[in-house]
Amino acid sequence: MEVLYFAWVRERIGEPRETVETEAATVLELVKELKAREERYDLAFSDLKSLRVALDQELSEFDAPLAGVCEVAFFPPMTGG
Repeated sequence: MEVLYFAWVRERIGEPRETVETEAATVLELVKELKAREERYDLAFSDLKSLRVALDQELSEFDAPLAGVCEVAFFPPMTGG
């Protein structure tokens, strides 16, 4: 699946996107896999309360299932204007 990173998440990881092979059943399991990779991922996902996730461009929750999902995007909360 494609994993996209935006704003400071992208800055901490150092990549805007990557293709990830995963057996994770939920977003949270995917995050745990990513955090175990390297310190930069651990830093980027250290406070999930400060992150949002979208699955196939639909805002979702971290306990959402990944079955059938092609794209996961992580980003900080947006502020309106």
